[in-house]
Amino acid sequence: MKRKLISAIGVAGMMISLAACGGDDGDGGGKAGADGYAGQTLTVWVMDGSSPDQWQKDVQAAFEKKTKAKVKFEVQQWNGIQQKLTTALSEENPPDVFEIGNTQTPAYAKTGGLADLADVKTEIGADWTESLNASSIYDGKQYAAPWYFANRVVLYNKKIWAEAGIKDTPKTRDEFYADLKQIGEKTDAEPIYLPGQNWYHFVGLTIGEGAELVKKDGDKYVSNLADPKIAAAMETYKKFQALSKAPKDKDEATPQQGEVFGKGNVGAFIGMGWEAGIAIEANKKIEKEIGYFTIPGATADKPEGVFLGGSNLAVAAGSQKQELAKEFLKIALSDKYEGELAKLNGVIPNKESLQTNLKGNAVAEAAAPAAAGGGTTPLIPEWAAVENAPNPIKTYMTAVLNGKSPAEAAKQVEDEFNKRLSQQQ
Repeated sequence: MKRKLISAIGVAGMMISLAACGGDDGDGGGKAGADGYAGQTLTVWVMDGSSPDQWQKDVQAAFEKKTKAKVKFEVQQWNGIQQKLTTALSEENPPDVFEIGNTQTPAYAKTGGLADLADVKTEIGADWTESLNASSIYDGKQYAAPWYFANRVVLYNKKIWAEAGIKDTPKTRDEFYADLKQIGEKTDAEPIYLPGQNWYHFVGLTIGEGAELVKKDGDKYVSNLADPKIAAAMETYKKFQALSKAPKDKDEATPQQGEVFGKGNVGAFIGMGWEAGIAIEANKKIEKEIGYFTIPGATADKPEGVFLGGSNLAVAAGSQKQELAKEFLKIALSDKYEGELAKLNGVIPNKESLQTNLKGNAVAEAAAPAAAGGGTTPLIPEWAAVENAPNPIKTYMTAVLNGKSPAEAAKQVEDEFNKRLSQQQ
């Protein structure tokens, strides 16, 4: 599940344009009568791998007991989902509730496809983790609800670290660097596999520096890569990348870094927990050697910034059952069922208080501490075009690693970056 899921949720896809149908109340507009919502059926789209069968069964039972209505889960595939959802939201009978990638949410909100969920936030979301809820807000309004999330961790080879004489995992960025240097000095292993264009990790470093990748220039957004804070993030990346033999002009999927790690001669890499599965598939023997820890930050009390991939739940603005849809959200996102999802899927829940459900899941326990300080790429509809190949941020990173100053590299890609931000959506 993780490989297929996270690769999709971490990337803002093509931009959308839709005209959401307003629809009248129809058969009561989803409002409860004397028999609750009896006779109505709510349609919920969830993505393949997102919600386990047991979770669906439990939520369905609770929903039907409370509302007297039926719920129909329809599992969607990630491939082509944006176009399919765009089309569905422009028709008379859209899915009432649907899962949406967190970085995709602003685009749908801008075009009017999402219902305002301020009342849901007031009732059940007062303690949603702020960093996780950020992508559900557009233009100051609550257009979705945070559902589940994941972020990168350090995956390391316990055997190699032991051979280097390292007895504990690092708690600060400097300790992490010192441990990797020690691996290089005392073993034959490559200390860390860090390709030059692992750009989501770089985004995490910029978040850790408190930097923004874009800035406002009048009424439009432009590149902010020349910001000294972004330069500082890139210098950190460069320092660690110098300990790696990975190519400076390739990303973590070219080749798959899990496969490289699986060969057993790499001390660590930074990736998603599911990438351990790639390593194990390449070399079954390495399974017992894989450990995980939170990416260390500048100080021990604050983990490194991370990019938060994840999904929100939204209600279609054109749904004729909005009140019933909100009843579904109140159940699905309740502590009971949000906690159940976290436990079953090993994903980070929308409240810090629910992270106790991750106990015993080594990857999730390593990822969770960084969630509160995490973030995303810019939550603006204009962003999606930036990520299209060739991604100018990747170009920037490789330029710095090949000797250009951060300022020179930022200038090199500025025109292309700004051109993409100005494309009509």
